[in-house]
Amino acid sequence: MTTKLIGCLGILLMLFSPLSAQNPTANLSLKEKFTLSGIITDVQSNETLIGVNIYIPELKTGTNTNAYGFYSITLPAGNYTLQISYLSYQTVNESIVLDQNLKKNFKLSSQEQQLDEVVITDQRQKTNIRKAEMSVSKLSTATIKKIPVVLGEVDVLRALLTLPGVTNAGEGQSGFNVRGGGADQNLILLDEATIYNSSHVFGFFSVFNPDAIKDLKLYKGGIPARFGGRVSSVLDMYQKDGNSNKFSMSGGIGLITSRLLAEGPIVKDKGSFLIAGRGSYAHLFLKAANNKNSAYFYDLNTKLNYKLSDKNSLYLSGYFGRDVFDLNGRFVNTYGNSTLNVRWNHLFNDKLFSNLSAIYSDYYYGLDLNLFGFKWNSGIRNYNLKYDFKHYLTDKVKLSYGVNGIYYDFNPGEIKPSDATSGINYKQLEKKYAFEPALYFDAEQTVSKKISVSYGLRYSMFYRLGGSTLNLYTNNQPVVFNQDLQIYEKAKPIGTRYYGQNKVMESFNNLEPRLAIAYQLNDDQSVKASYNRMVQYLQLISNTASPTPLDVWTPSDRYLKPQILDQVAVGYFRNLKDDAYSIESEIFYRKVKNRMDYIDGADLIANEAIEQVVLNGEMRSYGLELLVRKNTGKLTGWLAYTLSKSEQRTPGRNASETGINNGDWYSNGYDKTHNISLTSNYTLNKKWSFGGNFVFQTGQPVTYPNGQYQYQGITIPTYGARNADRLPAYHHLDLSATYVPKPDKKRRWQSEWVFSLYNVYNRKNAASISFRQNQTTGANEAVRLSIFGMVPGISYNFKF
Repeated sequence: MTTKLIGCLGILLMLFSPLSAQNPTANLSLKEKFTLSGIITDVQSNETLIGVNIYIPELKTGTNTNAYGFYSITLPAGNYTLQISYLSYQTVNESIVLDQNLKKNFKLSSQEQQLDEVVITDQRQKTNIRKAEMSVSKLSTATIKKIPVVLGEVDVLRALLTLPGVTNAGEGQSGFNVRGGGADQNLILLDEATIYNSSHVFGFFSVFNPDAIKDLKLYKGGIPARFGGRVSSVLDMYQKDGNSNKFSMSGGIGLITSRLLAEGPIVKDKGSFLIAGRGSYAHLFLKAANNKNSAYFYDLNTKLNYKLSDKNSLYLSGYFGRDVFDLNGRFVNTYGNSTLNVRWNHLFNDKLFSNLSAIYSDYYYGLDLNLFGFKWNSGIRNYNLKYDFKHYLTDKVKLSYGVNGIYYDFNPGEIKPSDATSGINYKQLEKKYAFEPALYFDAEQTVSKKISVSYGLRYSMFYRLGGSTLNLYTNNQPVVFNQDLQIYEKAKPIGTRYYGQNKVMESFNNLEPRLAIAYQLNDDQSVKASYNRMVQYLQLISNTASPTPLDVWTPSDRYLKPQILDQVAVGYFRNLKDDAYSIESEIFYRKVKNRMDYIDGADLIANEAIEQVVLNGEMRSYGLELLVRKNTGKLTGWLAYTLSKSEQRTPGRNASETGINNGDWYSNGYDKTHNISLTSNYTLNKKWSFGGNFVFQTGQPVTYPNGQYQYQGITIPTYGARNADRLPAYHHLDLSATYVPKPDKKRRWQSEWVFSLYNVYNRKNAASISFRQNQTTGANEAVRLSIFGMVPGISYNFKF
């Protein structure tokens, strides 16, 4: 039997290895292939560099570094020239003789001309032409610092709004919207940990300290299979590791916030630390003026890393942030994110890299309502274990594969009496639990000189776990349709069922295929296409177009179905005049099943039976995106334009039901027909540089009253179709100037002044429009609420 098995195995090897069995020359050629691998770092800080391009012109092939600076490529034996290029770093050209497996590390020198200045944001555009990657936006943190923003405070999320396909609900609104999707449909990762609320002070600032961010990528489509759990986009960010060569500090002082970062070696060239803090202090001026109200935030970024050996490294990173909004002690709102991540990098050999991560994420929301005698706490926690592999099979094929499992702990709300005299009784809304495991694989393959593809598959599962009670309804319908009044109403439960801890209440599983292809017309042009399916098992309960801290996350279950996205995109990409200019254009179509919609009059706050006020609908968006960039010279920048439509529909479940909005498609709160952004930077000399940014967006869809009637002496407004009206167009112009007093890079102390002017022509953009009756004339009138007019800003940045 053993002999037969060996014989069968030999036959199979011959069948599936034709090169070896039938072509001795090919076998010799395979034996003459060797692997070149290594780590690429910054020469000054020893910081690993993500996305560095390694190009071999003799073979017209190449690769790039992963999230930990590692690269690997297998080539035939021979003499080659390596071209190592990275944004704002000097390109390295080095000749090598590849006659054996070779490990070669590189240290790149920065081309910075002043404190953290980068004025070119492209990363070797020809690589973008060749690679089957589209709908991906990249911005360096130094470029972000050059974009003028409100109050002169650098903001990562505000910078994203200058890119095509990215908008938000307006000034003072948190989150961002991608290709007409909701802010809750974005997966935001900081060192692989989920961030649930991305804003400070109700949307005025983002939670990301730009000094601590090393790399940032926004995936709008063609999303790799290693990402899942959201249906709109993935914002993937990594923190800096810290300087393992020498101790250094940097920071900045602004009108309302200041920040400080310290980094240095634990053991030189083997380990390092980074700690960065940021806080606001505008509330101190209120106290000085005897104003007892206050609003402030603070956050802390930390990271430790240690190289155990050439093949093993450990990382520990964390984030903690809090916002406090206090109205004279009678109303105190506290909320924020916390994350912790422990990672182990292991290099099995020069072709196989792995990363094991244990991740904790927490979002807390608290209210102290002394005015009413109670406190409210809520939030969501998740525990994530993931193991990822990167396998560099050949110079033409790279594989990524891995597994992960996320355990969720939802706290919908806990009510406590504020003191012993309070008449409020303690109550804990029933907690919810869920488990989301997944496994995936991705492949990047160069098929020919002109064609490259990227394909993958993700298999996701979701288990709604017990420890809570399920309401039961007639025909499994928690919402009923009142035929007489022609409206949807809450159904009354016909019973309940309790599920014990960790018992499965409901389960889902989905296959999520991903595919992208690039066809290179010539060295400067290509066309690309992509398709991806994604599934979102978490739902955000919100009655606003922009997420607020009070919003509650809840898992999919028997009544709230997971959202399922299908998206296709086609694009044309071109470089002009030796990469001095570049053009990226894409058209996309995306459709989402099971998008939640609320019945009219839905009550969302502290609702323990949220299924009684929502229906499962559908959502679609489509559009054109155009990005034109100038990449070289003293004047650089980009023009971004998006023409799009985003709609939602919830038809009746049967012929007798009208559905929401009569079952018709209507513009959702994220629909912006036109979105234009012009961003520019001009370097006058070593001391002075200038920035400008102009933004225009179609007004946000809203529903205005279309009439009124009197009932028992009360004026009651009537409304037409949902979101049939719009706020006025949103636009503003922002300018900034950066002054470096002593630009000598050899100086230990380096500094710069940044002057900014937000909304130069004092546009009163409408955050909302409300209607009221004039107390004097009795006439109806519309009232516009604007957040910002013209706002000057100044900040002082330093580094030593």
